[in-house]
Amino acid sequence: MWRLKIAKGGDDPYLFSTNGYVGRQTWEFDPNYGTPEERAEVEEARLNFWHNRFRVKPSSDLLWRMQASLSLSLSPLCIREFLREKNFKQSLPQVKVGEGEDIIYETASMALRRAVHFFSALQASDGHWPAENAGPLFFLPPLVMCVYITGHLDIVFPSEHRKEILRYIYCHQNEDGGWGFHIEGHSTMFCTALSYICMRLLGERLDGGQDNAVARGKKWIIDHGGVTTIPSWGKTWLSILGVFDWSGSNPMPPEFWILPSFLPMHPAKMWCYCRMVYMPMSYLYGKRFVGPITPLIQQLREELHTQPYHQINWRSVRHLCAKEDLYYPHPLLQDLLWDSLYVFTEPLLTRWPFNKLRERALETTMKHIHYEDENSRYITIGCVEKVLCMLACWVEDPNGDYFKKHLARIPDYLWVAEDGMKMQSFGSQEWDTGFAIQALLASNMNNDIGPTLMKGHNFLKKSQVRDNPSGDFRRMYRHISKGSWTFSDQDHGWQVSDCTAEGLKCCLLFSLLPPEIVGEKMEPERLQDAVNVLLSLQRKNGGLAAWEPGKAMEWLEMLNPTELFANVVIEQEYVECTASAIQALVLFKKLYPEHRKKEIDFFIRNAVHYIESVQMPDGSWYGNWGVCFTYGSWFALGGLAATGKTYDNSQTVRTSVDFLLKTQTQDGGWGENYLSCPKKEYVPLEGNRSNLVHTAWAMMGLIHAKQEERDPTPIHRAARLLINSQMEDGDFPQQEITGVSNKNCMLHYAAYRNIYPLWALAEYHRAVWMPCKSSSIS
Repeated sequence: MWRLKIAKGGDDPYLFSTNGYVGRQTWEFDPNYGTPEERAEVEEARLNFWHNRFRVKPSSDLLWRMQASLSLSLSPLCIREFLREKNFKQSLPQVKVGEGEDIIYETASMALRRAVHFFSALQASDGHWPAENAGPLFFLPPLVMCVYITGHLDIVFPSEHRKEILRYIYCHQNEDGGWGFHIEGHSTMFCTALSYICMRLLGERLDGGQDNAVARGKKWIIDHGGVTTIPSWGKTWLSILGVFDWSGSNPMPPEFWILPSFLPMHPAKMWCYCRMVYMPMSYLYGKRFVGPITPLIQQLREELHTQPYHQINWRSVRHLCAKEDLYYPHPLLQDLLWDSLYVFTEPLLTRWPFNKLRERALETTMKHIHYEDENSRYITIGCVEKVLCMLACWVEDPNGDYFKKHLARIPDYLWVAEDGMKMQSFGSQEWDTGFAIQALLASNMNNDIGPTLMKGHNFLKKSQVRDNPSGDFRRMYRHISKGSWTFSDQDHGWQVSDCTAEGLKCCLLFSLLPPEIVGEKMEPERLQDAVNVLLSLQRKNGGLAAWEPGKAMEWLEMLNPTELFANVVIEQEYVECTASAIQALVLFKKLYPEHRKKEIDFFIRNAVHYIESVQMPDGSWYGNWGVCFTYGSWFALGGLAATGKTYDNSQTVRTSVDFLLKTQTQDGGWGENYLSCPKKEYVPLEGNRSNLVHTAWAMMGLIHAKQEERDPTPIHRAARLLINSQMEDGDFPQQEITGVSNKNCMLHYAAYRNIYPLWALAEYHRAVWMPCKSSSIS
């Protein structure tokens, strides 16, 4: 059976950590672990997911939880290893609110206590809440391709790993035979080709795969014109593998890295993720690297194309992109730029004496790759970048320590659930834990869950980034990170503004509580370091960037080289980051009123102006990291409420409340389709269904706006839905995907289904019932 290990580094000489691996979560397969009955129950969970894979596509994360039941009223499972080790048993009775029945204080309290009881038991030994953070189907196949090329496939992915990777691919194949950009998406050439190649590299034959997966995948590819229409990222990976030709790709010259940094198109001015992707891509392109052409690669050349491989006119396919994949069409100006580089520049740079310039550019690019690798302990900024940087290190030196250090960090990205093994974006340990702690604190059950709070507090204190990147980091185009929190763990090293704000909020809230319950409070100097990071990331318009201050002109976004994403070239500002920072700084200002007072006041004033200025005409806000207008509105209303904006004194708040009330569904909940994100307009779930996470976000948004003081009925209706949806063990069912990145890339946060309904019930209990209870007592 598979088993999750927490905060373990082992004795691998190529692993190193800044904080003893706190937050690290890795899976191992132990053939002797578990009883025959437990193994049978695991298989039952897998079978249940398979049979329901077209109805609920995200996993319920059962293999680590071992204490949830599958959705759609399937029989509950009892194999919950994580909770069994804690001897967890839900001792509080389940409660329901009948039709036409009012919620009473005891019912609201019991539902909240049950949710807190269950969720507290899911905490790991180091204080964080492990959970899946995946969903895109282009994450894992490049890793399989990489280790196939380097000859490490059997080492990195032994038989049990292969079995689970294939299970994941089978579980998320669409009914038409293709694979979507993410697990809920329509079929695309990009992910269908990658998934097909992955199956073949892992040993599946042309007639293999569950439910004839390989043949159905190949048919989809051929029926849609073959892989010459794959988007640019696909062209790059297929060229590296040897089933495409580099001459069919647009140029990615590494010479950009030796341009003067004052030029507007210098990589230093790019959004960090764009920079980190195209850094190793440009190295591999500059080398024109192609992996070994094995018999299997030669077979794939025949299988993936609609004409003989050596007859393809590669120059003519550079701008092709399947209509199923195309989200961001390239403007004509960009195509002209690529054509100019392709026709005039590249032929020069590959010939003497200009090839000397290319050699210098490749050396400079590799220098930056090594710097980023070292400062992230070889985790890198994310999974796409991880695989590219690892391959670049192998191309530079197949036997070098750089590559071996990369190999040691592969397990940090892998996650196993009942739908198989997948690659995570890079883990959401600190992000999930920051919200989990705030939800638990809102429950006002501190005396009951003191050990849980203390462990969570310790995790946050140990996870704060304590130093800036090494050396002269500004020359390496990095920003300050000292005092920040990352999205995942301290070793990751990359500061994120909203993660920092949420971590700061938690530590400030803990400082108000007795240390004998929650532990010693964080030193003021470290809190101030976090404030420094937040203040440094505000843009001129008042909005907050996520990773780095904005350095580029907006017109550069026209040069977005991807067809799959929007807003990827330059750093943006985000309503969620801005609202999180407002809440953190308002609380910090109350506790430390003299620290950088003028700057904090200026920050808050401008941030509020930004939030008000980007409100949509219907009263909502576009959410950049969650689905979508419901998510953005919850954040925005929280930020405005922290500064004293109310329904009575703010038209912005009133119009937002109107939006939320208008989108409430018949059953009292809210449900927003992920299509709201790419379409940039509100789209309800099919059949006007409700989603519990969306319901919780909307409910908390209304509570921020004091809806309970005007008409509590909408909040009561939402609370009824949450209470009646709670499962026997205190968990909540898994529903639709709720996370997003870059408008078009959906993410599954498995912990959301617990954090947000719990938090909403806690805020409901505190805002609606505690005043009533206090009034009746007095």
